[in-house]
Amino acid sequence: MHLVTFARDGAARLGSLEGETLFDLHALDGSLPADMLTLIRAGAAPLARARAAITAARRRLQAGEGPGLARAGQVFPAGGVRLLAPIPRPVKNIFCVGRNYVAHAAERGAEPPGHPVFFTKPPTAVIGPETEIVADGLTQQLDFEVELALVIGREGKDIPPERVFEYLFGYTILNDVTARDLQKTHQQWFKGKSLDTFCPLGPAIVTAEVFANPEAVDIRMRVNGEVRQASNTSKMIFDIPTLVSVLSRGMTLWPGDILATGTPEGVGAADGRYLKPGDLLEAEVEGIGVLRNRVAAG
Repeated sequence: MHLVTFARDGAARLGSLEGETLFDLHALDGSLPADMLTLIRAGAAPLARARAAITAARRRLQAGEGPGLARAGQVFPAGGVRLLAPIPRPVKNIFCVGRNYVAHAAERGAEPPGHPVFFTKPPTAVIGPETEIVADGLTQQLDFEVELALVIGREGKDIPPERVFEYLFGYTILNDVTARDLQKTHQQWFKGKSLDTFCPLGPAIVTAEVFANPEAVDIRMRVNGEVRQASNTSKMIFDIPTLVSVLSRGMTLWPGDILATGTPEGVGAADGRYLKPGDLLEAEVEGIGVLRNRVAAG
């Protein structure tokens, strides 16, 4: 399923995006959780009920009952709703990985690391699709980084690599927006990557059972339609089992935790082509979708 959080009547709702149709899961089945974090924490049973509810709703649509479903607030055209970040406010900082593609490490003047390099972004940086990135005049070197992000589905500590995929709920897209000059000024990554709006997330979480091969999907970033980053997750230095296993050593991961897996080459810092007000960013991961955000003007 492509699970989303969307805005309706001033509230955040949990939905499933199936092609051009969005299903309100709690409206279809009142026993289902009404928000993404509760769904993730509830385990496998609600997901099975959600799939059954969507199957039943599809049958009703095929039988011509679409107007009734729409009046009941159970089904919407995908283009008629505003998507939020799938997890609008994570409980903890978002875990991130630096320099996890050889070519990106090289373009930043660094050797490939011998161990995963972890840092975090705060929940206050998270925004959803079609929301503006605002730099508040604090940077002249605004940059982009498209990344595949993992969503943890089970509590775990000291997770062995061979069991990591048992702990994953799903996958989404993260744009690790960065103020490179702030990075240099403060000599540490956190401040330059953590301003409000610097963590676009979405548009959906694709559940693990339908995202067959996360370690061999295309990943790209377009700026104003120009492809600036294009790679494949098979080129990551540290694979998904390694990243999650190492991160969990001595540290408990919780359902709803997010881990971004690193960005490939092509960032603005490599050639000095930084973002400008009005630029449109389209972060894309094969099988998940496109995360669009524009840099705020002025």
